[in-house]
Parts: sequence; structure tokens; C-alpha cells
Amino acid sequence: MNAVVFDKYGPPDVLRFEEVEPPVPREDEVLIKVHATTVNRTDCGVRAAKPFIARFFTGLLRPRQRILGTEIAGEIAAVGAAVREFAVGDHVFGINPWRFGAHAELMCMRETAPLAHMPDGMSFDEAAAVCDGAILALKCLRSADLQKGQRILVYGASGSIGTAGVQLAKYFGADVTGVCSTKNLEIVRSIGADKVIDYKKEDFTKNGETYDVIFDAAGTLAFKHSRGSLKRGGRYLATDGLQNFILALWTARFGDRKVLMLIPPRDMKKDVLFMKELIEAGRYRAVIDRCYPLDGVIEATRYVETWHKTGNVVLTVNGATGHGES
Repeated sequence: MNAVVFDKYGPPDVLRFEEVEPPVPREDEVLIKVHATTVNRTDCGVRAAKPFIARFFTGLLRPRQRILGTEIAGEIAAVGAAVREFAVGDHVFGINPWRFGAHAELMCMRETAPLAHMPDGMSFDEAAAVCDGAILALKCLRSADLQKGQRILVYGASGSIGTAGVQLAKYFGADVTGVCSTKNLEIVRSIGADKVIDYKKEDFTKNGETYDVIFDAAGTLAFKHSRGSLKRGGRYLATDGLQNFILALWTARFGDRKVLMLIPPRDMKKDVLFMKELIEAGRYRAVIDRCYPLDGVIEATRYVETWHKTGNVVLTVNGATGHGES
């Protein structure tokens, strides 16, 4: 099968498209014919080994996993003897955050992994772009115990995590302010933001508004810069940055405004099923910026690393972008 592999850390050019041995499913696994996947922040961080501490988890001198890709949408090609939830031909979507492997024509996942049947009528491209940003945003908002009527500001509201955060915060009944660039104002409004701020024209920390929650979906905002915009008892949701681990420990004991650091959940299957329900109810949609073929992964990765993408960047695989009725 064809796959994108890398054997050393570095810039996007370390990725290469080549033929590798196809995986064989174990008795508790399914073999998936991949139709779409994404290039996301996790893929870029692992490939570049940034921050350096990540090497202690991904391989100190060279990567343990040769094939990246966490998000998946495709078709079940084979099932192991113990599998009961899925059958050959089922259209599925999900996320494989600890094992990767989606940047390939075929991959294996356990039946118990964060994998579910695709919502009817959803394209493979759309399904592949759901899980990473949505599950991370969902984890953050739940950790903040976001309540109906509370005010939340989503910084980086047009990215993968940000577009998910805006929609999920609206689902939870919050009043949502999105911060993004000029070109994305209408997109952020269209997914439910009550107010949108163009960060190129206005500094939200200087307008006198305060919020119950500030969600740094972009991972580029500083707590000290935005602390004054939090109400007493407010929560600052961080998605990146070693300094935020320290701040989370400190503010847990001192001060009246808390930093909550994102710790990705291990058990995500229920979250994938939750997102499926929202999609089928018309309460969530994946935002896609660009689509590339699998062998265009280097170009796709370079674009992601401009850090100015809108929503998600999708890789189409096996030539399929059709809908997922099953």
C-alpha cells in the first residue's frame, strides 16, 4: 500500500510518499480503507519534535511511529475474529491519537478505539475533519464546567479547535465571543458566535468586557495578558505551552482566576459518539479550509504550518470524497 512515512525529525520535507507493507488486523481490530484524513497540529508537532520534551514520548533520537495521521474516515475492509460492532463495508470515522497511522491507504484500529459509524449523508472529507479539534475543545469546555448563560471568549476561533469550541460552547448555552482575523469573521459568525472581534483591529483585553471563560484555542495567548478580562472565579483554558502547566498548578492554590491545562483524554470513544449525535441533530459541522491528495502531504503540511488555516486541512486518500451512507 502507499503511505506517507518519515524516519527522522525535521521540516515537512522529511515526509516522503512510498509503498509499505499493508497492516494485518488482530482479532480485536478492524482494517480500514482510508478515504480521508487530516494534517493537524499534533502531526506537525510530532514530525518536528517540538517541544523537545515530546521526544521522550515519540522517540528520543528518531520517531517510533513512521506513519503520522490521527483523524480517519473510511470503509471497513476486514475485521478480526472477535469484532462485533463493525462489519466489512461499514463507513466509519474516528481518531487514533496514540498510534497514528492514518496517512496511508490502509490502517488498523481496535474495535474499542475512538471509532464510530459515520453519520448518514456526511462526506468522508467532512467526517475526517471532526474529531481532533472537537474532542480537544470538548475536553476543555467540560473541564471549565461551562454553564448556560455564561460568557466565553474563544481566541483563535477560526482554527480547528476554535471552530469546534465556538459550536460546542453554543450547544452548552453560552454567550460566545470569537476572536479571529479579518478574513474569517463571517465564518465564525456562521457557526454561531454571538460576537466576533477582529484581533488585527481590536485588542479584546482593552475593551472593558469580562468573561467567565477565556479559551485559548490557538495556543498563542498569554494568561497574564488576558487575566484582566476574566471575571472573579473565571477560568482560562490553555491548549499549549509548558508554562501553562506551571500556571495551572499555581493558580489551583492561589488567586481567584484559574488556569486549566488541556490534558487529552484517553477514553475518547464516547466523545466520538457524542459528536456523531450532534452532527445528526444538525448542531455541528466540520469547517474545511483546503483538501490535498495524500501525495500532496508536504504542501499541505507547509500550509498548516503557516498557522493561518481556517478550520481543517484534509488529505483525500484512495480517490474517494463521496458521502457515507451505510
